[in-house]
Amino acid sequence: MAKKMSAKARAAARKQRDKWKNKRWFTIRAPRHPWNFKRIGETLGETDEHIMGRVYEMTQQEFSGDFTKMHVLLRFRVTDVVGQDALTTFVGHAHQSDHTRRQIRRYRGKIDDVVDVVTTDGFLVRLKPLMITERRCQTSVKQAMRAKSAEIIRSFAAKSTYSKMQEAMLGGDLETEIRNAVKAIYPCKNVVIRKSQLLQTGVVTEKGPTLDEIHAEESRQEAELKAKKAAALAAADEEEPEEAGLLAAAEAMESISEKEEVVEAPSEEDAEESTESDAAEEEVAEEEVVEEKSSETEASLMKLKKDELVERAKAAGVASSGTKADIVARLLE
Repeated sequence: MAKKMSAKARAAARKQRDKWKNKRWFTIRAPRHPWNFKRIGETLGETDEHIMGRVYEMTQQEFSGDFTKMHVLLRFRVTDVVGQDALTTFVGHAHQSDHTRRQIRRYRGKIDDVVDVVTTDGFLVRLKPLMITERRCQTSVKQAMRAKSAEIIRSFAAKSTYSKMQEAMLGGDLETEIRNAVKAIYPCKNVVIRKSQLLQTGVVTEKGPTLDEIHAEESRQEAELKAKKAAALAAADEEEPEEAGLLAAAEAMESISEKEEVVEAPSEEDAEESTESDAAEEEVAEEEVVEEKSSETEASLMKLKKDELVERAKAAGVASSGTKADIVARLLE
């Protein structure tokens, strides 16, 4: 038997609130620079403190629309909440492990490295380049390629901001620069920055449009879209009465034509004459149909192969020797 609840327990159960009713949707936005507060997703939370520090992951294909980057995962951390907008910071990216494993084959060389750099605006970033050679190579060659790639990465970071480094990593410019530098040492099959990680934040720049400007632009685009939809619906409503009027006119013309076709009943003599004439016309039509069928049958038989004609002749019990014309003539007799 079920245990009975006390009055105190029942009162506490009635007072218990549904936590889902208190939650609301927050719009997750990419950093201001260089992504201009791009809307990248949504999340649920009761208060601003509940979503602070959350990490949102998405593929680069979803972010930029480039299907060749479907294996790249981007990570954004919520650092500030303004109204219903959750503002984020780019904290790194990573290539999916299965995609990396598919790049490595037998008789190829794999060169990994870890490079910590500081950008001009004070961001400490850890980059992990990956180079895959076309053939196996010696350890000394790997060391030379590793040193060259680290030099390229450090020199690039020393003259770039964090936002510029993001664009270079995700766009492939940094990878292209490393490839061009190390191909003189040994030919490479693939060169990528397989992982990046933000270790320490620096000075956040104030470049780019403000959040209010972004909201105004989004509201303007929504108003334009609504206006276009309303115009399309109005045009469709205008076309419908015209089509209905055309259909009514067509039905009226059909009814008028049906009424005009009504004729008085003929007399007996006219009926007999019309019956005889109809019978003669039917005989002529039947003869024409027979001729057409025979001609069509002869034409269709001539299109067949000789082997098929021979089989038909055997099935019909006629001679199957001679040319196709002879066999067709026997079948039509």
